[in-house]
Amino acid sequence: MSQSAATASPSIFDQVRFVLNETSHPGNVGSAARAIKTMGFGRLVLAAPRAGADVLRDAEAVALASGADDVLASALVVPDLDAALQGVSWAVALSARSREYGPPNAEPRESAAIAVQHAAQGGSVAFVFGSERTGLSNADVERCNALVHIPANPVYSSLNLSQAVQLIAWEMRMACLAHERGDAANVVADTSHEAIERATGLPTPSPGSAPHEALATRDDVEGMLAHLERALVDLDFLDPDNPKKLMTRLRRLFAKSHLEREEVNILRGIAKHILERRTRR
Repeated sequence: MSQSAATASPSIFDQVRFVLNETSHPGNVGSAARAIKTMGFGRLVLAAPRAGADVLRDAEAVALASGADDVLASALVVPDLDAALQGVSWAVALSARSREYGPPNAEPRESAAIAVQHAAQGGSVAFVFGSERTGLSNADVERCNALVHIPANPVYSSLNLSQAVQLIAWEMRMACLAHERGDAANVVADTSHEAIERATGLPTPSPGSAPHEALATRDDVEGMLAHLERALVDLDFLDPDNPKKLMTRLRRLFAKSHLEREEVNILRGIAKHILERRTRR
């Protein structure tokens, strides 16, 4: 692979962040840094690493970074997953377990194709990996827009954390390079618009169609959901002491809807008027 290909399209590559949530082993942090650098990416975020910020200087992490010292040194350490996802337009949770509730399921390749669409429009995208021992909690998964399972050998599907990062980084690289060639809608021969929509529940633009309006970021949607929840409580539609799965289901609904910023503003306007009307009464 030539050096020019490795650094192609930085405006898209730089929009992608790889988030390790509550990682325990410093070696996996170093290996993950190496994995994403080999695929042309450089944004590594550590959410509440068990070893703390010192993990970036750990001897094992530095040794396994093996030439990706710059990625390791510039990794961002934040206190929790919410901070890691701040400003993200579209987030993908990686999990070996299916969930009864949560965001729509997607294949790795389709999720990469959708992520590139967001990045090409200037949105930040994130791939979120859980801890080595427990993976991602249900609450962590619900913070994301899609849930991806790597279809490994069902007889022995155990993947090391850095191996999973490497696989997803490779899929993202292929999607980014395909976008450069102008065929992002067909990253591989069998990844059609219909396949992406079927796997993710997210619409993809047809060739020659008008561009989407500005996509809502994850922060936009989270703010809207909090605003809507207050309105539903005020309407007595949602019982805060017994919420059941209402907000979880609404979160899943809006994740499928691929909201634009203007649509989020409309929903917040509705919530605002509900609260104001109840206050006047």
